[in-house]
Amino acid sequence: MANTYTKIYLQIVFSPFKRENVLPEIHDEELQKYTTGIIQNKKHKLLAIKYMPDHVHILIGYQPSQPLPDLVRDIKANISRFINDQKWLPGTFRWQEGYGAFSYSHSQIDNVIKYINNQEEHHLKSSFKDEYLNMLEKYEVQYDPEYLFEWI
Repeated sequence: MANTYTKIYLQIVFSPFKRENVLPEIHDEELQKYTTGIIQNKKHKLLAIKYMPDHVHILIGYQPSQPLPDLVRDIKANISRFINDQKWLPGTFRWQEGYGAFSYSHSQIDNVIKYINNQEEHHLKSSFKDEYLNMLEKYEVQYDPEYLFEWI
């Protein structure tokens, strides 16, 4: 085959260090625009993004030319640097180690986008910890609770 064709959808989820509620809601739009630039510069397509005070959901059309761990590292490093350069928080902002990544079929994308866009509503009923544990169980991801997150 002369060319490579892919259509891969991934939702990436990660949290600030110790899952603290530190992501500044008043800067959501700036964070979303900055994150969009990072993702697009890496040749991926941003489909949805939502920053919550204690976590972020990102849905992308993933280009497999870049390994996923490298993409997440680049997103986290650049966002941390951006937040720290803006001095939005006292002290130094950093992300929790690790992340969750979940794949979807094309037919699921509209529902995932709605889910991400309705995070505020969703979290009136469920904490991020419950949401994340449910995702791991739903997708049958084996995990060791000791290394999951540092929950405060």
